[in-house]
Amino acid sequence: MAVDRDPSLDTLLDLDGQVLVVDPETRHWVRFVVRRVPVSEERPHGIEYALTLHGPDGERLVGFDNAHSVRRQTGPGGKAGQILDHKHRLKTIRPYTYRDAATLMADFWAAVDSVLREKGVIS
Repeated sequence: MAVDRDPSLDTLLDLDGQVLVVDPETRHWVRFVVRRVPVSEERPHGIEYALTLHGPDGERLVGFDNAHSVRRQTGPGGKAGQILDHKHRLKTIRPYTYRDAATLMADFWAAVDSVLREKGVIS
């Protein structure tokens, strides 16, 4: 299975292991875990990733990852599938369509901003 070269992937891979404080007063922080893995049906982009925003108590508020499969649809009839890419926002989990590393980072930061605004951390 061939994968087109993603020019933004190196930037995302460089963030692996980084922990950044996004608001020192309220102690909200983000963490990046990104590594190359063999290209597969489950991970056609060849990376395993977890980009997360945490509150002062360590609770995950936002997360984009591909660590486990998620339901394709909600409700009792929702079927678990082989969709690994997904996003967590507060208490919800939804499938995420991975396009490329740049879009993943932009979508993650947009979700971080949205949650921080909703919680009154930023205006």
